[in-house]
Amino acid sequence: MNALTQELVELLTLEKLEQHIFRGQSRNLVGKRVFGGQVLGQALRAASYTTDRPAHSLHAYFLYGGDINAPIIYEVDPLRDGKSFASRQVRAIQHGRTIFSAMVSFAYPEEGLNYQHQEPEYPAPDGLKSEKELKESILNFVPENVRASFMRERHIEIKPIQPVNPFQPQPEAPFYAHYLRTHDQIPQQLDEISLHQAIVAFYSDFTLMTTALRPHGLSWLSPNLQCASIDHTIYFHRPLRADEWMLYDMEATVSAGSRGLNFGRMWQNGQLVCSTIQEGLIRLREIETQ
Repeated sequence: MNALTQELVELLTLEKLEQHIFRGQSRNLVGKRVFGGQVLGQALRAASYTTDRPAHSLHAYFLYGGDINAPIIYEVDPLRDGKSFASRQVRAIQHGRTIFSAMVSFAYPEEGLNYQHQEPEYPAPDGLKSEKELKESILNFVPENVRASFMRERHIEIKPIQPVNPFQPQPEAPFYAHYLRTHDQIPQQLDEISLHQAIVAFYSDFTLMTTALRPHGLSWLSPNLQCASIDHTIYFHRPLRADEWMLYDMEATVSAGSRGLNFGRMWQNGQLVCSTIQEGLIRLREIETQ
């Protein structure tokens, strides 16, 4: 496997400490605090270890910022194992306090009514530049003190459809889309639906919250902006693969009360396979001057 894919798989593979208690490691992926997608993916994986059914929904709240220098303990409470659905509550704990809480529901695959929203028409990923190439094209705008972290390659391959320069944001329509996949295929011996769903949960947090910033001419790098995920919801509609191109189409419907509400849809091979919702804190602060 590609080294980044290998590290991502290891990050989303938890150590079992006791029945329903697991430990995940932390990585510095976005800065001083644990990346929300890491906790989403690890919490979903922890819950999946306690059932043989695939997840169909996750509803989570981010309560405190995570410490990138400490492991995270995941406690899974098996609330229900019914004939159709299994319900799990997950708490992520660091330094003795709960930093994240989620409810996850699992269900066996079932045939039934089928309908989906029409897939948007975008260029195919093969004709688009990678995020790495786009970053290299704006290198002159990147301050020296953040250049190393900004240019660091992600664990997921991303191809933006409407690329923007985050150092010179302009007011835009509240829509954004990109393609995502792992850098390499998941090996056959690790090819489990729970891992694919955990990886999708991991990368569902990329850029979703910042969609609400676009109408205001702001980016996640704006110096007067305090930005943080408040909650996150994922619905898995159909089987999917995290190692094949997936279109992630996002829109924001409202920003009010220093919060923005964002919706996402993931498409693969013409099918709507996953939907997301996230509310984020987008608070403007006064910049202190000397």
